[in-house]
Amino acid sequence: MNQESIDVFETSCHSEYDILRKVIVCEPQFMSIDEVINDCQKQFIDQNINVDRALNQHQEFVEKMRSQGIEVISLSANETYPEQVFTRDIGFTLGNQTFVAEMASSIRRGEETILEKWLDTHHLPFEKLSEHYIEGGDVIIDGNTIFVGLGDRTSKHAISHLQTDLPDYELIQIPFDPKYLHLDCIFNILSPTDALIFPQALSAETVKMLATRYHLIEVSPEEQFTMGTNVLSIGNKKVFSLPMNKNINEKMRAEGYEIIEVDFSEIIKSGGSFRCCTMPIERG
Repeated sequence: MNQESIDVFETSCHSEYDILRKVIVCEPQFMSIDEVINDCQKQFIDQNINVDRALNQHQEFVEKMRSQGIEVISLSANETYPEQVFTRDIGFTLGNQTFVAEMASSIRRGEETILEKWLDTHHLPFEKLSEHYIEGGDVIIDGNTIFVGLGDRTSKHAISHLQTDLPDYELIQIPFDPKYLHLDCIFNILSPTDALIFPQALSAETVKMLATRYHLIEVSPEEQFTMGTNVLSIGNKKVFSLPMNKNINEKMRAEGYEIIEVDFSEIIKSGGSFRCCTMPIERG
């Protein structure tokens, strides 16, 4: 299903784990490592991205989401944007309000205009966060609490703006080592009680605070590098994860999660996985 076939619907996201109904993706048709912005890309810059393999892996992911009853909306790929597959960063829905992000990285600026056009076409209201940079990979919602990562991709000014727009929510800033790019590469909520964490990227105080809210399931350095934290929860304790991340998959299974394994090994070369490649617009 492409964007032309979508008619009218509403946006609503109140968590990272309610049943996923509708999600926005973009095929990695022009995916490449043009400008190194993280450690993953640094390792793979010489071999770069095999686009055919990336497309096949992405298509398998989309097909498996659809088999789970998820409506998948695909934005048009543009050769100007080599990282457009990572739709999580260009916008996010918090509660019933949709925001279009301001991209911090120059190589990604402009991707958000394609999302804006799609939202306008389908008469979906949104607010553009255009004065201070913020990216969706740093924004994680759990009911009335929103965790916002504070690294190199999201500014304190943007967080203040978001708090003004969402006065009924508790916004918690999470400072982290910016080498990990986005918060969802080191912290991800699976359910009201469980969360994945890579504690080495966070302060001891932050880890302690999160441990008061969730049972923390720790991801190893090796599996953090292969995006073990960047899973996608689709509801009913079902989680998309890479088959190569065997340890964290077993830990999640031990907690009662059903793991849907999809090979995403080509796409993670650019430093993002299932959560990075999806922008939920309706859960519940």
